[in-house]
Amino acid sequence: MLWALTTARAVLGHRASGWVRTMASHSLLVAPPAALSKPLSIPSRLLLGPGPSNLTPRVMAAGGLQTLGHMHQEVYQIMDEIKQGIQYVFQTRNTLTLAISGSGHCALEAALFNLLEPGDSFLVGVSGIWGQRAQDIAERIGARVYPMIKAPGGHFTLQEVEEALARHRPALLFLAHGESSTGVMQPLDGYGELCHRYQCLLLVDSVASLGGAPIHMDRQGIDVLYSGSQKVLNAPPGTSLISFSDKAKSKIYARKNKPVSFYLDITWLANFWGCDDKPRMYHHTTPVVSLYSLRESLAHLAEQGLENSWRQHREASEYLHACLQGLGLQLFVKDPALRLPTITSVVVPTGYDWRDIVKYIMDHHNIEIAGGLGPSAGKVLRIGLLGGNATRENVGRVTRALREALQRCPRNKL
Repeated sequence: MLWALTTARAVLGHRASGWVRTMASHSLLVAPPAALSKPLSIPSRLLLGPGPSNLTPRVMAAGGLQTLGHMHQEVYQIMDEIKQGIQYVFQTRNTLTLAISGSGHCALEAALFNLLEPGDSFLVGVSGIWGQRAQDIAERIGARVYPMIKAPGGHFTLQEVEEALARHRPALLFLAHGESSTGVMQPLDGYGELCHRYQCLLLVDSVASLGGAPIHMDRQGIDVLYSGSQKVLNAPPGTSLISFSDKAKSKIYARKNKPVSFYLDITWLANFWGCDDKPRMYHHTTPVVSLYSLRESLAHLAEQGLENSWRQHREASEYLHACLQGLGLQLFVKDPALRLPTITSVVVPTGYDWRDIVKYIMDHHNIEIAGGLGPSAGKVLRIGLLGGNATRENVGRVTRALREALQRCPRNKL
């Protein structure tokens, strides 16, 4: 026995010394970055763009808590509470309701990857960048995509949608409730019922509208609804919310082929989030600390009450509109009923470069506003009043900054 232990020690010692020599035989090519030796510095900035929005103290406190294992019972409890919070803010009783470990883009892909198979007919309302993105993703899946195209600032009427449903007989229709690139709020009443009359499911993007404008998933007949964490919820970017009706769930579970993404396979995610009454199995490592923050943001909105939040955003946006018009600026969306309460688009005033205005306000007032996006690029300025940022005080600050920028930014007199 002693001989065996001595021999094993000698062999292991020889191997260990070989490992050391191997490790030391290559010098490091990359030195420690000097930038990482400096303390992290984050400016204090008012985020009045289309998102993300400033975090609330409650959400920041949650983000500073110690992480737990993603399959600990305490984390499962938090996940269950998040599901209840999503059901409240979506106004749905759907059991297949959960959060996605990814931004709103990830939720859109989750919806399309699971609902569409190659060859399926997909009708998409394109009046801004989010319709364009939905079209792009569906084309990559191999769906037959039929875009309904409107100029930026437009919306889709029931008559237009019905004509397209009758013509193309799609399996799925996409509409953006809050088109953040243009500031349009798409009406939703009657669209779910209309889709179901043509055996079509309704998919709605509410990333920019959730919590800021009324939405009633079940009563409006919405089959799939998704949103993001970083706008009215005032939570960090990187998680998203999604819910599926029984009709949508049936289509997913009757697929002929697996979804193209394992990470976003709803049958796996449904189990991991406790939506199928089966023992939970590992699917992926969730961003646990981000879930703490999402839970607290949903708790804050539940305590405030949806009706109060909707009223807050309506009143703040109406005040903003009046202040902007007082500066002589023109609102991009003409019909007040179609203006998104959370994100206001303003026509870039004649003679100005929108980039000069945005930069001046950032440099001199430490306030973020944004230019257009996608089809609205170069045409509008966008001002966001999201969650806790939707206050008269913030409207006053951004109005004063805009007035000063218009006075001091160069103007092309041609």
